[in-house]
Amino acid sequence: MSVDLSERYGTNRPRQRALLLAVSAVLGVAFLVWLGWIVWFHSTPEVSSDLSTYKVVDAHKAEVVVQVHLAEDVDARCKVRALAADHVVVGEENFTPVDGRNDVEIRTEREATSVELVGCTAPGQNRPG
Repeated sequence: MSVDLSERYGTNRPRQRALLLAVSAVLGVAFLVWLGWIVWFHSTPEVSSDLSTYKVVDAHKAEVVVQVHLAEDVDARCKVRALAADHVVVGEENFTPVDGRNDVEIRTEREATSVELVGCTAPGQNRPG
């Protein structure tokens, strides 16, 4: 007795294969477009900042210069911290930046040895830039 395997298990029809290939291609393109948008969105934040310089003036004050790059009409907030020799935060200042150079004064509870820029955020931007 000879049994044809295509009768027993069925065959792949050309239309089903073409439909499966088309659906897979559309889903692949949609995924790549979504991935490209995510990369672009996270690589172009509305606000970014860099710590230019800092100077410890005395035991209770440090001066910081922060360069901030803002998109138009963005309300951002920035934070800088002063740290002591034992790495304890001895002062912190939140400020509303302007586009360009920002001079910030941090009051400290004791002498700072370094300053760190925590970063700047805009509404909808979770990670400091």
